[in-house]
Amino acid sequence: MHTAYLLMGGNIGNREEYLQQASLLINQLAGRVEKSSSIYETAAWGNTNQSAFLNQAVQINTRLTAPELMTTLLLIEEKMGRKRLDKYGPRVIDIDILLYDQEVHATPHVRIPHPELPNRRFALEPLNELAPNLVHPLLHRSVNELLNSCEDPLPVTKLKT
Repeated sequence: MHTAYLLMGGNIGNREEYLQQASLLINQLAGRVEKSSSIYETAAWGNTNQSAFLNQAVQINTRLTAPELMTTLLLIEEKMGRKRLDKYGPRVIDIDILLYDQEVHATPHVRIPHPELPNRRFALEPLNELAPNLVHPLLHRSVNELLNSCEDPLPVTKLKT
């Protein structure tokens, strides 16, 4: 069994409902969702001329290899109606693998740890809620340390549950 940390996010339609749907599909197709962070709202990153995103991190246990997990997550996105029109454009759902055990992958299909993780507060905040002491396999720093040194100025707001 492998432990993976995923980040789900979207800014189109009923954002909370899409996060719930993605979590259910991940549980059915990719691996058991063990923990879910709170839901966080943040302004769009990259292409800022669009609606705010809701983001949530999940920890899963999976039998899938990292490439198999990536393929499955892309299929879930497609099943949910994700259209890849603009690199940082609006989307119903986006599911990224942030970390997968302590493995490192650098192929066109899979890049783990997520290369932008240390630079994105909207990923670090929910991940820190789940696993603050988890160590980044390349930077050898904990998620909490990465969050405390993150220079991303975008505010990340935890939604009340």
